[in-house]
Amino acid sequence: MDKPIAPAPPAPTAPLRPLPPGAVDAHVHLLAGADEFPLWEGRAEDPAPGRNLDDWLALYRAHLNALGCTRGLIVHSIFYGTDNAVTVEALRRLGPGFKGVGLLPDGASDAQLDQFARWNMVAVRLNYVHGGVLSWDGAKAMAPALAERGLHIQMLAHADRHMEDIAQDVRALPCPVVFDHMGWPADGLTPDSSGFQTLCALLAEGKAWVKLSAPYRMCNAPYDEVAACMSALIAANPERCLWGSDWPHIMLNGAQMPQAAAMVDALDALIPDAATRQSIFVDAPTRLFHL
Repeated sequence: MDKPIAPAPPAPTAPLRPLPPGAVDAHVHLLAGADEFPLWEGRAEDPAPGRNLDDWLALYRAHLNALGCTRGLIVHSIFYGTDNAVTVEALRRLGPGFKGVGLLPDGASDAQLDQFARWNMVAVRLNYVHGGVLSWDGAKAMAPALAERGLHIQMLAHADRHMEDIAQDVRALPCPVVFDHMGWPADGLTPDSSGFQTLCALLAEGKAWVKLSAPYRMCNAPYDEVAACMSALIAANPERCLWGSDWPHIMLNGAQMPQAAAMVDALDALIPDAATRQSIFVDAPTRLFHL
């Protein structure tokens, strides 16, 4: 059976206010032609057809230029399963100013970790929502080796369902943990749940980081429904907050196709001062990703 086709991203536009110099888009995926890099059989959809990796890189650069970003973090797409090759090649072609997040399985060897670091990866990804090749127990066991190499864990979890179960482990880990998509609240877009408040506490303690990314996966533009969550995370610790577009917005699952500039604008309206803005868009990702 043919798989659904991911829609192409919209033509990029500029945010209302230019981003500060050195701004980082801390969450995108890079795609390619199926004849260049094999797609994973278990994927939920196919990339928009007719484009090779160079074509996607040109679209990505146009996206960055419109936003005013000059650096970025490429998160390996599950379209390609556990083979990190497309992300590794994208990083090679992009050059300085770009780092990656890839997949490693439980029990990865020192040799695999060394190769991973040489690929310009800065984190392993753990999907606590849908599962995958890396488990939470596996990530905890891997954490000392990650820390030795300056690597960290990037995690997709539902804060309101999962955070209380893992918070003490997060506090004890020797490497940073970054939570994608504002902790992706699943049972209500308010900061009132004990799990979301636990995420805020981890930020305040300097024990976790969070990406203020992908509000479109929780509500439609202008993203007013998730504003309280974003504000709570910023108030907890702006030095542990990052911004990412989640471009090119694959696997929408019924969500409205976003415009990255509109997501910048929604966040920008909540940022209290210039120093916080500089931290979220420039300084925090620079430190965490060794850019």
